This record gives sequence, C-alpha cells and structure tokens, in this order.
Amino acid sequence: MSAPLTLDELTRHIQTRYPDLSPQFQTAARYLLDHPTQVSTLSARKLAALAGVQPATLVRLAQHLGYAGWDALKPVFTQALLTAGAYTARAQSLLHRPDTGQTAWQSTLHQQTLNLHALASANETAMAQAVSLLADAGRIVIAGFRSSYPAAFSLRYLCSLFRPDVHLLHNTGGTLGLDTRHLRPADAAVLIGYAPYSREIIELAESLRPQGCRVLALSDSHLAPMALHADCVLTFSTQSNACFPSTVAIQALVEMLARQLRLLHGEHTQAERHAGRQAFACGPHDPVEGI
Repeated sequence: MSAPLTLDELTRHIQTRYPDLSPQFQTAARYLLDHPTQVSTLSARKLAALAGVQPATLVRLAQHLGYAGWDALKPVFTQALLTAGAYTARAQSLLHRPDTGQTAWQSTLHQQTLNLHALASANETAMAQAVSLLADAGRIVIAGFRSSYPAAFSLRYLCSLFRPDVHLLHNTGGTLGLDTRHLRPADAAVLIGYAPYSREIIELAESLRPQGCRVLALSDSHLAPMALHADCVLTFSTQSNACFPSTVAIQALVEMLARQLRLLHGEHTQAERHAGRQAFACGPHDPVEGI
C-alpha cells in the first residue's frame, strides 16, 4: 500500500493498524493525530519530547506507515492545516503568558476560542457522514458517562425535539447490557467520551460491533477506544489551563450535530414535534428495550 496522501487517509490508516502497533508507536501516533498543528510547525525533536518518545521513533513510525521518512510524512499535516494553522499558532502563543489573576480570564477565553475553532478543521468532512449515519438510523441511542453525561443528555434532548426515536443509555443498577441487547443493525449508537475513558463507554463500544448497529464516536482522539470501533468519528479538544478538562467544545459539537441533523430532517408537522417532546418528557432513564 502506498503512503497516505491526505490527513484523512492517514488517520484511517493509523486507526486500522493501531492495535498492532508497538506501545511506543501507539504513543507517537496518538500524539501526532491529536496535535496536528504542532506537527506542521515544530521540529521532530521537539515533537518527540512533547510526545514522550525518542526522535528516532517518529522516523521509524513514518517508515512503518509507508513514508520514506519523517520529512515525507510532515507535509501531509502541513497541507491539511495550511489555513487553520496560522490562527492556531497565534492563539497558542497567547496561552504561554504567566497565569496571574489579571491574565487568567483572558487566557481562558483564548483557550476556549482555540478549542471551538479546532472543531471546524477537525470535523468539516466527517460531519456530513455523521449526520447521514444518524438520519438513516431506525433508532438512535446515546451514551456518555461521568463528565460526558451532560453532553449525552443534551444531544438526546435536542434530537428528541424533532425525532421520537432517540434514547439515552444509562447504567443505573447495572442494566446497560439489558438496554443494548435489543439494538438492531438498523440502529445507530452515539458514544461520547474523553480521556480518562470510563469503563462503561469502553465496554459498550466493544459490545456494539457484534450486534451490527452503526457507531458514531464523539471523542478527544481518533485513537480513543470507542473511536477505534466506530463507523464515523467527530473529535473535540478538552485542553484547559485549569486543573480539569474543558467541556465547552463537547457541548458545542453536540449542538452543531443536532442542528445539522435537524436541517436534514426539514420542517416537521406540529404533531411530530409534539411527539418528540413527549418522548423527552418520559425522562432520561427510560429503558431502550421494548421500543
């Protein structure tokens, strides 16, 4: 196989081979895909230090992926981020100022702006695929645990306003397996999560594939556990200058996804909209089984 020519092709290539890569190659590959702007602007030595690997590892990884060397791999990232890179570099430079009481507010705003801006370049192509996947589904189930639960709840709420067949998965009383066993190949599952990934989301991702339903992953990386099992992946950044990850971009991505799906559905009758509201009024803990 020839070396991938675009970042999308490279991402799919790495996803396919990721489980078989050595631990060092996995570490390096994930850092490259999670920080594409840095790949296009930093030296291999600096990137290796940030990723926690040796510079030679990046060279060997590039060769393992079909490139002549690091210098042949880097232009794939440069070309993909030619437009977005300039803004990102400027925004990142603002985040390295000393974080005092006077600068904390400004640096936080810049970081959130950076996270939101990254949504466009990361998902411009995949968004149409994600919307099509959900639009064609017989039913949609959504799952997000721990700090990803609010995003899952929001997506279910927004979609239920115009679709009555959207359901929120949960694990109350350990019933997650009971809810998912009724899923069919015509259904679609949306799995939301970011590192450190919850045990439930990992087990759910692994269990859905044998059932045949399609999977859309919303995650912080194309190499997240649920992303490796997904038919389509949308990514977001949780970068924060606080002691906890930021969920601003997750919420924005959820709203963008619901908005695009709504536009595809077109105008619904008042009765259909009422049915969607009734579906939500049943509460977030209605079981999937029996629907």
